[in-house]
Amino acid sequence: MDSARRKVLSRQEKYHTPPVSKFSPPKRNGGRKIWIKILSGIFLLATFLFLSGGAYFVWKICSVSQKITVENTENKKPVSLIKNVHSIIAPIANPKKNLKPLVGEKEGRINILLLGIAGEKNPGKNLTDTIMIMSVNTDSKKAALLSLPRDFYANIPGANRRTKINSIYQYGLDNDAGINPVKKAVENITNLKIHYFLVMDFEGFKKIINDIGGINVSVEKDIYDPRYPGPNYSYETFEIKKGLHKMDGETALKYARERHSDSEGDFGRAKRQQKVIQAVKNKIFSLRTFLNIFTLNKLLDALGGNMKTNIQLDEIESFINLSRQVDSQNITTAVVDAWKKDSLLKVSHIFYENKRIFILIPRVGNYSEIQDLAQNIFDLDIIRRRQAEIKKEEANIAIINQSSDYSLVFKIKNLLEKDLGFKKAAILKSASDETRNQSVAIDLTLGEKPFSLDEIIKRLPAKLGNNSESDIMDLSASLLPSLGKGWNEKYDFIILLGEDLEKIYSFEEDSLEDLNNTEYKQMYFNLLNSNN
Repeated sequence: MDSARRKVLSRQEKYHTPPVSKFSPPKRNGGRKIWIKILSGIFLLATFLFLSGGAYFVWKICSVSQKITVENTENKKPVSLIKNVHSIIAPIANPKKNLKPLVGEKEGRINILLLGIAGEKNPGKNLTDTIMIMSVNTDSKKAALLSLPRDFYANIPGANRRTKINSIYQYGLDNDAGINPVKKAVENITNLKIHYFLVMDFEGFKKIINDIGGINVSVEKDIYDPRYPGPNYSYETFEIKKGLHKMDGETALKYARERHSDSEGDFGRAKRQQKVIQAVKNKIFSLRTFLNIFTLNKLLDALGGNMKTNIQLDEIESFINLSRQVDSQNITTAVVDAWKKDSLLKVSHIFYENKRIFILIPRVGNYSEIQDLAQNIFDLDIIRRRQAEIKKEEANIAIINQSSDYSLVFKIKNLLEKDLGFKKAAILKSASDETRNQSVAIDLTLGEKPFSLDEIIKRLPAKLGNNSESDIMDLSASLLPSLGKGWNEKYDFIILLGEDLEKIYSFEEDSLEDLNNTEYKQMYFNLLNSNN
């Protein structure tokens, strides 16, 4: 084939378009339409699944909210968690909306009362094993946990009697007062306004921990308890070794409840409860858990029927947002206890039906030390600086007993020197047989040692006496012989004890061992019938 012919054939092959086979791929425009249909189908399916999932969770929240008891503290009647459908759909439809302000947020602190109860299936079903206040500083975004022991002997609000604080929730239920009595009792003790509460039973506690896949807890020391409470007032053995453990719900519950093998007894248990709560909080709000639709589903199931709260549905989003901002790695924890030298409580007892019942009471004559701790829990250095100033003042105190209880003066001397850290408190004999109604503190320094004076007045408590120079010199002649020569130079303060302190300091002091040896199954609720 010559050269010219080859060029012609090559040109024809180059521009020749073969016929379309019935098995050939579609033209470009047709392919684009098919892919658009496929993508549209996928999008519609995804939208359907998203809306179905959203609808499911709306239904789920509605369903669970009917099981969660939400108590209105004003009229004490249970109300529905759901106000209307809009309150559920709004956060989903408009996630950028303004969050509802939480109660206490404007004041800079939100206080939540956490109560742990056994529940219907366990003995002592409504006795509060856990009494804890979780506080959040909304300015600094710091959190704190403060625990009160269940054996704390407290007044029942609205009733002329006292009982262990772990019985007051049951009292409220029995008297159609709901959460209010125990809420008010905690407010009286701590001087904190309780904005929210959450009551959780053992079953709900275990379910939540199991549903989030367990929690990691660092056990500080070996625990071996052959007397852990079992079903029907029986005993079983609970043992766990020191170290890091991944705990399921059952193990975490035992770890949080065990007290017999802990040298700190109920106070050590309170510390362990705080650690468990921190671990649960960290796990729930971790990204992996919070975005897991199946885990959230299980958590909602766990809450239903096992929790009571006054947190409304339209506040949950605000709580979640706040929790993300809180520094969960530096939570301040404190336990009001009685096992150390500087503890704020002491062990005592009362008698009920010829039985000796051990209780915990403030070591001073009121709740002032506990209230200082609660108020300053975000900055405990305030309390330490105050104590340092008192020590620096080195106050010398004279105590004169003008009450009808001869032993009162020895109790106050012990309180001042042993518990409050004053250098010296001398007991002087009264030159008169007359008694006084109210205790008085007289400042001989004319204001030169203010921290010591404030401590005396707040803790005993005592009234501030006449403190001008002329008033001091005009002390009654019956008192002067008791002070001795040079009294105005020897002492900084004179405390005149009155009959108002007799009842406050009438309790005998017992040992911590006595308290720890009492059994859990002791019927504390019977104390409600006592007139003590």
